[in-house]
Amino acid sequence: MNPAVSRGGRRALTAIFAALLLFLYAPIAILIVFSFNDRQLVSFPWEGFTIRWYQAFLRNEALLTSLRVSAQVALVTAIVTVALAVPASIALVRRRFFGKGLVTGALLAPLVIPLVVFGISLLVLFNAAGIPLSPLTIAVGHIVVALPFAILTVVPRLERIPAALEEAARDLGANGATAFRTITLPLLAPAVLSAFLISFVISFDEVVIASFVAGDEPTFPLYVFSQIRLPRQLPPVIAVAVVVMLVSAIVSAGSEIGRWVADRRLEAGAGTGGAR
Repeated sequence: MNPAVSRGGRRALTAIFAALLLFLYAPIAILIVFSFNDRQLVSFPWEGFTIRWYQAFLRNEALLTSLRVSAQVALVTAIVTVALAVPASIALVRRRFFGKGLVTGALLAPLVIPLVVFGISLLVLFNAAGIPLSPLTIAVGHIVVALPFAILTVVPRLERIPAALEEAARDLGANGATAFRTITLPLLAPAVLSAFLISFVISFDEVVIASFVAGDEPTFPLYVFSQIRLPRQLPPVIAVAVVVMLVSAIVSAGSEIGRWVADRRLEAGAGTGGAR
C-alpha cells in the first residue's frame, strides 16, 4: 500500500505540512503581536494592547522618507523591467537566432549570481564611471535582479498564446505593431501585470544591493536594518514592517489570483475554439 494514501500516511503528511506552515509563519505572527504590544522593548511579557507604534511611525520623518524612496525606486524598477521583459520574452519564444541559449543564460544569470558579488560589482562600476550613488543607481541594480523573474513570468503565458492569432491578424492587413497591440498584448496582460507587481515587490524588499549603491538616501529595508541596533526604536519599525508585509502579501496574492483566472479563461477559449 502506498503510505501517502493510507490513513496513517495522510496524518503524517498533514502533521509535516502543519509543522512547515508553523515554521514559516510563526515569526510573522509574532511580529504582528509585538506591533500591538504596549512595551518599549520588543520582549515579553505582554503589557497591553496599543496602536501607538502605528501612530509613531506616521510621525517619523526619516522612516516615511525611506518608504518614499523605496516606493519610487520600486516603481521605476517595475516599469523598466516590464518594458524589457516583454520584448525579451517575445524574442525567446517567437524567434530563432544564433546563440539563443547563450542569450537566455545571460538574461537568467542574475538568479544564480550572489547579490553581494553583484552589489560590489555595481559599486566598482559606478565609481569607475563617475556616477554618483543615488536612488537611480539602486534602481539599475534592482532592474537587473528583477528582470529574470519578469521573464520567467511572461514566457509561460506567451507560450500558451497561439502564434497563429498574430499570423491571422497580419493576413488581414495588420502590421506587426498592430497585431501585437490588438492581439498579443491583451492576452499577455495578466502576465505583464504579475511581472510588474513581482518586480515592484522584489525591488521594495531588496537590501543587499541597495546597501552598496544607496548613497545618502536609504531605502526602507536599509532604514530597518540600521534601527535593529537601537532596541527602543524597533516598535515603530515593526509596525510599519507589518503594514508593508500585509500590503505586499495582498498585492502578490491578488496578482496570482488574477493570472490564474486569466489562464482559465484562455484555456476555456482555446477549448471552445478547438471544439468548433
